[in-house]
Amino acid sequence: MLRRMLLSVLVGLSPASSALAEGPKIALVAPQTGPFAILGTQMREGATFAARRQGLELAVIDETCEPGSGPALAREIRESGAKAAVGFLCSESLDGGLVVLSEAGIPALSLSVRWKGVREDAIKNGWPFYRMAPATEDEAQKLAEVILRDWSGDAFALIEDGTIHGRELAETLRNSLEERGLKPVFTDTFRPGQEQQVALVRRLKKAGATHVFVGGDRNDAAIIARDAAAENITLTLLGGESLNAADRPVPLADGVRAVILPDEQDQPAAKEVAAELKAAGVEPEGYVLPAYAAVTVVAQAAGAAAALGMPLAQAIGETHVDTVIGPIAFDENHELSENPYRLMEWRGGRFVEPSAPAQ
Repeated sequence: MLRRMLLSVLVGLSPASSALAEGPKIALVAPQTGPFAILGTQMREGATFAARRQGLELAVIDETCEPGSGPALAREIRESGAKAAVGFLCSESLDGGLVVLSEAGIPALSLSVRWKGVREDAIKNGWPFYRMAPATEDEAQKLAEVILRDWSGDAFALIEDGTIHGRELAETLRNSLEERGLKPVFTDTFRPGQEQQVALVRRLKKAGATHVFVGGDRNDAAIIARDAAAENITLTLLGGESLNAADRPVPLADGVRAVILPDEQDQPAAKEVAAELKAAGVEPEGYVLPAYAAVTVVAQAAGAAAALGMPLAQAIGETHVDTVIGPIAFDENHELSENPYRLMEWRGGRFVEPSAPAQ
């Protein structure tokens, strides 16, 4: 506990402070060509901007996302002289590569990989892998938390669209709620992609449901909301991350709620950096701000590691860093210590913080 408190103080110092050692060279692993190049560009722009501000050297490593590419990618990182690597859009880049990075003492921070197998292998083998993307179970955990808090006295339904994600999310949610004594009054699998869902909303009304979790995509939720309103059936709708998508062809009704990852640009700490990025001709969207934050985490942890005489990989896991996307800290499994999902509500064409519990 004392060491963690000291690390928190140390990372609050400026990277240019004489109390900190010279910053490490950092490898950015991101696609430079191919179908994911636009995402790689976002990572490169954010990481480059952060490295430049903190006087760090950045080695850009092209990520192909091809099966079997992990070991060669890891060797390229090692040969670049980098002391840490951030980025990793694809799980293929980590498969077989983490063991090489571990042998070289190079920690890896992924901005997007959610594959549970990577985490399990890293924990089992003690590899220095950290994940700034949410864990696979975080979405269901936050949904259960919201329903338990806001719907405990309401008749609620769980419906899903039959896809693997929709079905597994609804089933995980149902099991979690029933373990806590909360049972839905109605469950169903609906057919997605339909022009109308009148029969479904009538079945929901007949079952007495007033609150509905929709395990489906945004347009299906929009159609359900529209048809319920047309039938004068009052339903409070809640969805998952899939609702955070393009608002078409049927617009989402105001009041629909979703557990999603908040827009990084809405974070108070991001406003100044976002303005500087825009002034430099960089739109702070997608992976730009997360990549900026990842470089900040490594830079600040490196200073703390030097001050305390510990390996960088260990320092990353024990520090609490305030970044442009909010505080970043990791638990004992190298996952984010705080669930990043938030309950948001659709109002005026965008998701915003809800003003009060849904009634």
